[in-house]
Amino acid sequence: MVDITKVRALDFHTHAEEPCGCHADDGYDDLQTTMAKYFGAPWTHPPTIQQTAAHYREQNIAAVIFPVDAERETGYRRYKNEEVAALAAENDDVLIPFASIDPWKGKMAAREARRLIKDFGIKGFKFHPTMQGFYPNDRMAYELYEAIAEEGGIALFHTGQTGVGSGMPGGNGMRLKYSNPMYMDDVAVDFPDMKIILAHPSFPWQEEALSVATHKPNVYIDLSGWSPKYFPDILVKYCNGLLKKKVLFGSDWPMITPERWLADFEKIAIKDHLREDIIKNNGARLLGLM
Repeated sequence: MVDITKVRALDFHTHAEEPCGCHADDGYDDLQTTMAKYFGAPWTHPPTIQQTAAHYREQNIAAVIFPVDAERETGYRRYKNEEVAALAAENDDVLIPFASIDPWKGKMAAREARRLIKDFGIKGFKFHPTMQGFYPNDRMAYELYEAIAEEGGIALFHTGQTGVGSGMPGGNGMRLKYSNPMYMDDVAVDFPDMKIILAHPSFPWQEEALSVATHKPNVYIDLSGWSPKYFPDILVKYCNGLLKKKVLFGSDWPMITPERWLADFEKIAIKDHLREDIIKNNGARLLGLM
């Protein structure tokens, strides 16, 4: 189990990837290669979970890690949640397992979520509306949300534009409209006891995300997917003020390394006494680690 007192930061947004070649028949490797170019990522093949753990251990940073289940919409087979959880358990000094279940799976999704929490220690679930092809407030997904809420899990949603499919013909079929954070307002109203995280600076809907997180006590924002040097001024203002206890460090590894994000974070106008909360303590409290 992660000892939060011994790590310098907690990265709330990292991706689990299978060894390169596992998706050669469905185009997933091509998607990853194109996305790496978009982000300027420093690798040729995505790192495995074991390589991810080694990197984070070397950096003395803990990380929430998850796959993305978007089989129905994309045709890319998912990295099994059980395998991700097992590998995270082997590296539980630095890795905290989340899972991902396509909400279109309905009752089966809700059953899987309960089982993963009870049997595998899963702490939360990653949703990517653009990749999974759904509006977050679609009642279709509510049975899965109910299971997560009842079991005390966290729901983390991609918001805003995505690097997934960027530059590919038709954006590789990815529709940005699904990831407007305002749809999360309905979810926060209907599930007031479920902790919800809006992932990323939510371009072009940043003010909508700030509005929802300010208004709804159960909504948080992670700062992954962008170098902090590109954060809009209004986001920095809210990090220093109304949302100082509700914003979380996230890198979006492996597209952005945690050390790069943290180095850039040091250069922006965040109040010194808030830095440790943002890079570690806010996330630790959300996970019950302190």
